[in-house]
Amino acid sequence: MNRRKFLKNSAVAAGTAAAATITDFPYFFVKRYAHAAEGDTIKVGILHSLSGTIAIIERSLHNAELLAIDEINAAGGVMGKMIEPVIEDPQSLVQVFAEKAKKLILEDKVVAVLGCYTSASRQSVLPVFEQHNNVLLYPTLYEAQECSKNCFYTGCVPNQQLDDFVPWLIENVGPKFYMIGSNYIYPKETNREVKALLKAHGGEDVGEEYAPLGHTEFSTNINKIASKRPDVVFSDLVGDSVVAFYKQFRQFGITADDIIIGTPITTEQETAAMGPENALGHLTSFNYFQSVDTPENKKFVESYKAKFGKNEVTNAVMEAAYFQTHMLAQALEKAGSTEADALIYEGLPGQEYMAPGGKVKIDEKNHHTWLWPKIGRANETGQFDIVWQRDDWVRPDPWVDLLYPNKDCDFTNPSVLERLKSDSKDRSGTFELS
Repeated sequence: MNRRKFLKNSAVAAGTAAAATITDFPYFFVKRYAHAAEGDTIKVGILHSLSGTIAIIERSLHNAELLAIDEINAAGGVMGKMIEPVIEDPQSLVQVFAEKAKKLILEDKVVAVLGCYTSASRQSVLPVFEQHNNVLLYPTLYEAQECSKNCFYTGCVPNQQLDDFVPWLIENVGPKFYMIGSNYIYPKETNREVKALLKAHGGEDVGEEYAPLGHTEFSTNINKIASKRPDVVFSDLVGDSVVAFYKQFRQFGITADDIIIGTPITTEQETAAMGPENALGHLTSFNYFQSVDTPENKKFVESYKAKFGKNEVTNAVMEAAYFQTHMLAQALEKAGSTEADALIYEGLPGQEYMAPGGKVKIDEKNHHTWLWPKIGRANETGQFDIVWQRDDWVRPDPWVDLLYPNKDCDFTNPSVLERLKSDSKDRSGTFELS
C-alpha cells in the first residue's frame, strides 16, 4: 500500500475503513491516519520574544513564520487541514523559554515548535523537547558543537559563516582583531572559533571583552578599542546592544574608514533601528541579504512588506524562519503524520526548499542546513551590498574542524538509529560521534 496515496485519498480511505476491520490495514498506517485525523487543525508552536531586549530581532522571525503559515494555508494547508499557530512570548528571558516550550508541547499539543534565537534560549528548551520527544526548528546562526535528534537547525554554523569571513577580513581589511560580544555562550564560543581562525590565517587577537545582555553603555569599551587601534572590531553583540554600540561608535567619531566592524550578527533589522548612517561601510557575513537578486526573494520581500508594512525589512534569520516553516509543512505531507518520530526520521531529513536566498536542504546526517555564504557591506540605505559570495551551497559542519577535528553527527548511522528508536528511557539524542 502507498502511504501517501492512502492518506491523501480520504474518501477512498474512509469508505474502505467503513467496510473493513482495523486488522485489514497495516498497523503502521492505521496509527498514523488516526493520529493525523485528530482535531480540525494542525497546531504549530511559535516561540519568539515579542518583548524584552531580543525582541528587536525575534519579532521579525515570528512575523516570517506567520507569513509562511498564511501561504501554506492559502495553498490548501497540510494533509487537508489548516495550520494553526500557537503563539507564546518568552519575553527575552531564558527561563521563560523552557516554561513556554513545555506548555506548547504538553498543554497545546503542538506537532512542532518554530522558535528561539539565542543559544541560551535554545539550550534551555532542548531538554524539554528531548524529554517529551517533540520537534524544534531553530532558525538562528549559532556556534555549533551540538547535535540533537529533536532539533533541526536552519541557520548558519561557523563553517558557513566564519571560515570564509575571517580570512577575507584579514586579507582585505587587516590582521588585528578586537572582539566584543554579549555575555553568553554564543559570543564566547564564536570568539574561540575566531581566535583559532586568526591563528591559522596569520591574524592577531588584540582584545576581547563581554557585556551583559541588554547592555547599552559602551563608552568605556570604545575607548579601549580606540587605544588598541585594531583593523577590525569583531562584534557578536546581540539585541538592543547592537544598536547602542554602533551609534556610540560613530558618536566617538570612528567610522568604517577608521575601523571596520565585522560581525556575524548585525542584520537589516538592526541597521534600520540604528539608522543607516551608523552602519555605513561596516561588514556582515550571512547566507542571505534583502538585496539578493532572485525571483523568490523579490516575491518574499514584496509579500512581507505587504503584510507587515512597506518600511519593514527582511534579514537572514527571518529568512530561515520563513523557509523552515515551509519545510515543516512539506515534511508533514511527506511523512503523512503529525507524530514526532515520523517528522524526525522521515519527514524533515533531506527536505529541500527553494528559499529566497537560494535552494536549501536539511542534511540527512546532522539535521543542519545547506546554505549559501555571503559577505555584505552596509550602504547608505541600510541594506547590504554583496561584496563576496560562494558560487555553491555549503554543507553544514556542526563541529568546528580547527577545534574538534574528526568529529561529526550522523543520525543515519544504523547503530545510532537503533539506540534512539529502541531506548525509550533515553530520548536525548544529543551526542558526539568521533
